[in-house]
Amino acid sequence: MSPTARALRTLEILQARPGTTAAQLAEQLGVTERAARRYVGILREAGVPVEAVRGPYGGYRLGRGTRLPPVVFTEEQALGLVMAVLDGQPAAIDADDLVGAALSKVIRALPEGIGRQAAALRANASAAPDRKAARADPATTSSLVAACAEHRRVVVTYRSEGGEQWDAEVDPWAVVVRFGRWYLLCHSHRADAIRTYRIDRIRAVRTTPHSFTPPGDLDPVAALEQNLGAGWRYPTRVVFHAPPERVAPWIRPPMGRLSLEDDRCVLVGATSNPRMYAAEWLAAIPIPFTVEEGPELREAVAEVAARFAAAIS
Repeated sequence: MSPTARALRTLEILQARPGTTAAQLAEQLGVTERAARRYVGILREAGVPVEAVRGPYGGYRLGRGTRLPPVVFTEEQALGLVMAVLDGQPAAIDADDLVGAALSKVIRALPEGIGRQAAALRANASAAPDRKAARADPATTSSLVAACAEHRRVVVTYRSEGGEQWDAEVDPWAVVVRFGRWYLLCHSHRADAIRTYRIDRIRAVRTTPHSFTPPGDLDPVAALEQNLGAGWRYPTRVVFHAPPERVAPWIRPPMGRLSLEDDRCVLVGATSNPRMYAAEWLAAIPIPFTVEEGPELREAVAEVAARFAAAIS
């Protein structure tokens, strides 16, 4: 890093962590304590008031009323941000896209040299859309996040994949992003059970005056993945003819729960789409298995087997 970059990095550290000592500053900058103090001096020479407080709870901090730029990016941070945006939303490569327009503003706010590189990265990169990703409405997502933070019960209007629509009164526990899709993890009062709703399918959110207390030991990601494999319309039960240690690496949480029953490796769950379960999940597992339940999954597996058999006949 150049001396200017280190001085800017010093400013960023003091802005984010008031009370940083010279030793801590030196460690983060990768320099000696003497050099760290020199970068503090450079900031003071540039008119940035940096106060030094002595004692065990002392350290450097910015003076009161210090006005700083809203954001300061290094070159690596700026390019990493552009890459993350394009990776998460390929349509942002277009300046007319909602997120693309916001990205344009960020690039224009960058220092000239860094901004030029970020703009070049965006202009010369090609982004392939993720067909399985689903874009949630920002306003809907914001309302749900606020309800989660305030522990406020809401009524959501939800439309299923099949087009059925209903209202559900829920306690919103968490918003979870998983493989390009945004989910609401909640307790549904209608079903009196945990439910996961895809936010891109939520058509409206209405806040109620009722509050709630979320589970104290909640792990949102683990709870979401466990719930994705339960509570659906079609039950599934698959017996694998191999020990659990061989089967487990192939099982994803939405497929159900894998356990050992009477010396048999059994996967029990539920699905809303038996054909997808058979063709995309079970067909990819290189281990013999038998579908014991339910009839819809057995039929879907038979269709896949017939199609594969026809391919070599």
